[in-house]
Order: sequence, then structure tokens, then C-alpha cells
Amino acid sequence: MRILTLSLVTALVAACSSPPPLPTAEDAPRRPINTPEAVEFQSCRHALHNGRIELRESREQVARQASRLVQWAQQVPADPPAPPGNTVITVRFAYGSHDADLPAAALQALLPAARQAPLILLRGRTDGTTDSVAEARIARDRAHAVRDLLVAAGIEPSRIRATYQPSGDAVADNSSPTGRDLNRRVEIELYRVAPVPLSTQALVAGENVP
Repeated sequence: MRILTLSLVTALVAACSSPPPLPTAEDAPRRPINTPEAVEFQSCRHALHNGRIELRESREQVARQASRLVQWAQQVPADPPAPPGNTVITVRFAYGSHDADLPAAALQALLPAARQAPLILLRGRTDGTTDSVAEARIARDRAHAVRDLLVAAGIEPSRIRATYQPSGDAVADNSSPTGRDLNRRVEIELYRVAPVPLSTQALVAGENVP
């Protein structure tokens, strides 16, 4: 028994006196965190994260703006009802001009009624005394200028008809400056109801003819 105990003690002393095993290195490749590639990768990650935050904030801002626009549209009053019968509004022009420059008050009175009219008839006029080419061009350009103004304000072009007359059809004495100022004009006739074309048979029979 004594011999066995001595053998165990000798083995333990020998084990404690031997040096510990050396650490072994892993075969997996290691990449230092401060390499240019690693730095660039981290920068891309941060940029992606910040981009996602900006995109979310932009979407929230667009949603808020859309909500305000909907609320604003619901608060805009509707156009007042059109008066019964056709309405005629006259636009005056300077001598030799075809610039349709309407005051804001005139536009506020014209546009709501024009939006409700199924047909808009424009008649361009001058203060000329003869049917010359120059007078015809001015009368036509005045009617087209008013048509372009209405289309720019949102009126459908298919509801607008433009005519012109170079001379005649005066509304005032054309021999005076004041009368000539009144004759240089475009008449805007707003129809409350679109005219219905009559057939040849109806015209012959006299139907629906006042």
C-alpha cells in the first residue's frame, strides 16, 4: 500500500512539473478591422442606415402634405350656380392689339360661369369699316387670344367655338373714339344649355322652331 501511494505522488509531481501545451492557431483567415476595406464597409452601412431614415421621413412629409391638400380641397367653395339664360361677357382691346389682359375681378366673374357652360361662343370684332385682310387677322387673333386664356384656366377646348368678323356688327357709334373703343371687343357668350341640332325634316315641318 505504501508503495502504491508513493507511485501516485511521484506521477502527480511529474505532471505538475511538465510545461503546459502551446496554443494552436486557427486555420481560418482573419481580417483586421482597420483595413481600408473594413472602413469603407462600415461607411456604407452607416450611409444605408441614414438613407433609410431620410426616406421614411420624406414619405411621412409627403403624406402630411397630401392630407393638407385634401383638407384644402374640401374647404374650397363650389362655383355658384349659373344664372338662367345665356350670359354674354365682353372683353375690350386696345387699338391694333389682340392681348387678352383681363382684370382679376373680370376673371373671377367669368371663369366659374364658363366652367358650367356646355358651349362657349367667342365673337372677335374690330372697329374697321372694310373687310380687309388685316382687320380679319386682328379679329381672329382676338378671338383666339380669349380662347387660349380660357383653355389655360382649365376650360375644355371642345366646348369653345371661335368666330370673327372684320367689320360691321358695331355696338356703338364708330365715328367717335369712344364708340370705336367699345367696338374693339370679343364677346363671350356662355350657353346654359347646349343647342340641339335640328334635322332637315324638323326644319321643313317647322318643329321646335320659335
